[in-house]
Amino acid sequence: MKKDTISIIIPCLNEEHYIANCIESIIHSDIDFSKTELIFVDGNSSDKTVEIINKYIQKYPFIQVFYNPKKFTPISMNMGIKASTGEYIFVLSAHAKYEKNYFSKLLEQIEILNADCVGGVLLTEVKNKNRKSNSIKEILTHKFGVGNASFRTGSSAIQEVDTVAFGCYRKEVFEKYGFFDERLIRNQDIELNKRIVNGGGKIYLIPQVRCIYYARDNFRDLAKNNYSNGFWNILTAYYTKTLNSLSLRHFIPLIFLLSLVLPTLLSLLIPQMIWMALFSLSSYLALVIIISFKLKENNNNFFYLIGSFLTLHLSYGWGSLMGIFSLFKKY
Repeated sequence: MKKDTISIIIPCLNEEHYIANCIESIIHSDIDFSKTELIFVDGNSSDKTVEIINKYIQKYPFIQVFYNPKKFTPISMNMGIKASTGEYIFVLSAHAKYEKNYFSKLLEQIEILNADCVGGVLLTEVKNKNRKSNSIKEILTHKFGVGNASFRTGSSAIQEVDTVAFGCYRKEVFEKYGFFDERLIRNQDIELNKRIVNGGGKIYLIPQVRCIYYARDNFRDLAKNNYSNGFWNILTAYYTKTLNSLSLRHFIPLIFLLSLVLPTLLSLLIPQMIWMALFSLSSYLALVIIISFKLKENNNNFFYLIGSFLTLHLSYGWGSLMGIFSLFKKY
């Protein structure tokens, strides 16, 4: 491990529509590439992802690609980290592009703050822009949509947080707190960051540092992604044997869904219980309508906004509920 050297780790799988933009943003950043290595770990892509990466490798010798036959993201992350030689480790996404000063500013702040990890703000964007996709983008940056995740909603000042996305870590952090949990198909970054914080480490959000993350731009993909997120929230708690591996916001959609399902089931025995479910549903819908009415002023479609909130929250909550049922099958 050489002083002031940087390793950028990017797991990827079938990212042919995003990988070039990602690489272009990195190679045009303001860092010293004589001290930088860019490591892609491909999970056996079936599209042109590796072909595109190889074209850049021919021109830029600091880029390299490894292969992960097991495909899963945390395995790719750990492979990249273990193969890296840098003093500072960036663990990024191929589904994003990074501002010119993304790396230099995070490197500066990790030293100033004496932090274990620092990260910037995600500016959510969509590839295919239309009124539906713009509405999805809007709710993914709103606190009612994603809770108090400051790396998504933004911040007015540098603040200590429980997690960041696409962070810059000191190499010794992985020696002290361990690597990404390879059992977790989702939440591996959140779980590691919570492990760092719970172990006394410091993570900071740097709001002046930003990257663009491309979100799902239709209801089907939004539902599929958030169903999986919700499902893996439950399995994350199960595998780590603690709820401290996540935050309360990760379980709010499940709580909301249970506030509908349980009173409805109980109403079969106690008819009056149906009023609890109706109260919960009407309160939620009232909030969704009010917030959507305000957000439509940003040139959004009122009905798409409502549909986006419903798709996000219900698919997330349903995924968590199915995660609970999956645990019963284990016994």
